[in-house]
Amino acid sequence: MQITGKTKLLGIIGNPIEHSMSPVFQNSAIASLNLDYIYVPFAVEKENLQELFNTFKAVKIRGFNVTIPHKENVLPFLDYITETAKIIGAVNTVWLTENNQWHGTNTDIDGFISPLKSLDKNWANITPLVLGNGGASRAVIVGCSELGCREIKIVGRNLDKLKQFKASFANTTLKAEISIYTWDELTDLIPHSQLIVNTTPMGMYPHISQSPLTSSQAQLICEDAIAYDLIYNPRPTLFLQQAEKQGAKIIDGSEMLVQQGAVAFEIWTHHPAPVAVMRESLLQILN
Repeated sequence: MQITGKTKLLGIIGNPIEHSMSPVFQNSAIASLNLDYIYVPFAVEKENLQELFNTFKAVKIRGFNVTIPHKENVLPFLDYITETAKIIGAVNTVWLTENNQWHGTNTDIDGFISPLKSLDKNWANITPLVLGNGGASRAVIVGCSELGCREIKIVGRNLDKLKQFKASFANTTLKAEISIYTWDELTDLIPHSQLIVNTTPMGMYPHISQSPLTSSQAQLICEDAIAYDLIYNPRPTLFLQQAEKQGAKIIDGSEMLVQQGAVAFEIWTHHPAPVAVMRESLLQILN
């Protein structure tokens, strides 16, 4: 990759940003298509976001990803966000339009549902069980609704926060019905769940000995179930190891990461994303 005076700038903002794998596979994609772009990570504090947006507009950055903790923080600085991003209440992909406006969307949904769409399932008859009611679970809920799921069960530790979480979807176009449950009801829910999604950070490196399920709860997973963990480091998490022992199909967060990045790549460059290249470069690092 040769940087010249014509090289166009892409990036990702967050804080911290050192952990991000996006520069690895985005720059691999750029190089594979021989495009004149470069993708750079930027660590930025919340109080400096206005200055960042001004600077990015001044240097005509083509677009950037947004990661923790700024997916919600960037909303006031955008001129337009897609309906999907409005429902989720967060943006992970931003681009500068030809008329110098900031537009934003959320490609986490595309990333989440991509490996599920390839499965031969009647999603209208499947009620996902989502562990956690934080920011990550919102994209999962919208994604499950887009797949055709009619009901989604959410498990959290605080009933008041669960009620607020459910209420936040009340005036949106979400089609699925949300049911809320506290963590002490989890054991009764697992045996009847064909799709279990972990959106909590439990099991993420370096806490690889943790799982959202106890060993006894994990033994209740159906052998025809799908266990999906948004975590991609380690691969597989303890939760996925538990599920695999019960015969369940397992999906980790690496494919979601690649696929959400692929959609963003196409928005910025107007080129089909080389998904296989992106996947291979990410897995080389993770492995």
